Amino acid sequence: MIDYQSLYSQLHKVNLADWSDLPAQLEYVFNSGRYGDLPKWQQVLQNLPDLVTDDKKFDMDCITLGQASEVTVEQQRALEQQLRQLHPWRKGPFNLFGIHIDTEWHSDWKWQRVVPHLSPLQGRTVLDIGCGSGYHLWRMLGAGAEFVLGIDPSPLYVHQFYTIKHFAGDVNAHLLPVGVEQLPQSCKGFDSVFSMGVLYHRRSPIDHLLELQACLKPGGELVLETLIIDDAEGDVLVPEGRYAKMRNVWFIPGINLLQRWLQRTGYQNIRVVDVSVTSLEEQRSTDWMRFDSLKTFLDPQDSGKTIEGYPAPRRAVVIAESA
Repeated sequence: MIDYQSLYSQLHKVNLADWSDLPAQLEYVFNSGRYGDLPKWQQVLQNLPDLVTDDKKFDMDCITLGQASEVTVEQQRALEQQLRQLHPWRKGPFNLFGIHIDTEWHSDWKWQRVVPHLSPLQGRTVLDIGCGSGYHLWRMLGAGAEFVLGIDPSPLYVHQFYTIKHFAGDVNAHLLPVGVEQLPQSCKGFDSVFSMGVLYHRRSPIDHLLELQACLKPGGELVLETLIIDDAEGDVLVPEGRYAKMRNVWFIPGINLLQRWLQRTGYQNIRVVDVSVTSLEEQRSTDWMRFDSLKTFLDPQDSGKTIEGYPAPRRAVVIAESA
């Protein structure tokens, strides 16, 4: 199992020192037998080579650790075979010793849309909810954050993250396989909280916004990125069945309603800083994510609609402050 001792020793920094049931939560995830591929992922992490590099770039679009010149052809080939055992790679990109992991999402594009509007992350404590394999955790660290914690219930993403961290060394970034509802209530310990691509997956968006505020220090910054509809299309879309082939999409609000939700849940200084349509270049199938992607989620006759006939994915970034 992943060694979380370093994280345990720092939970007091974010007012989570009393998270007494965290070890039991982790024990359940890693030993319950719920995930059939978990032994394979654990084996990959256990067998990673002890390659050392001083070349670590967390502040570039492609998270880069090491160069091809630092390893033999045989070492590079063996490492690539190990990395491919963690398919699918959805959030990135990454480059490890000359191996380019071309992920489904250009997560760097999302970061480029978000970062100009952030309060400086230098010295801040940051929580990223639903962080996937942790690409943005590395960007936060590269921007100077002091302590970065990601949470995502998928053990695959956790193993992808710790595979990258294996080569990054002793850095203050961590990822837990838990959901936001498993965090202790009202820790109010983080300077910044990110929720990107999560809100529309929650059955109660209002409760999610309250959960996010409970993690923020007074005056802390929320970065919310989510699907929206055009206000001309109505206040909120509640899909019948699937949206873009996703089962668990519950509510997609118009931007005005989204701001009202934030106001009603106690946020202030609410700013819509970006609205963009997801392109076929930003989300697509690759050799590192060989399943269906955005192209097959859209109407082949009208890319402005999903396969079900709903408006195609449009995303907004909203920044607000905790009261």
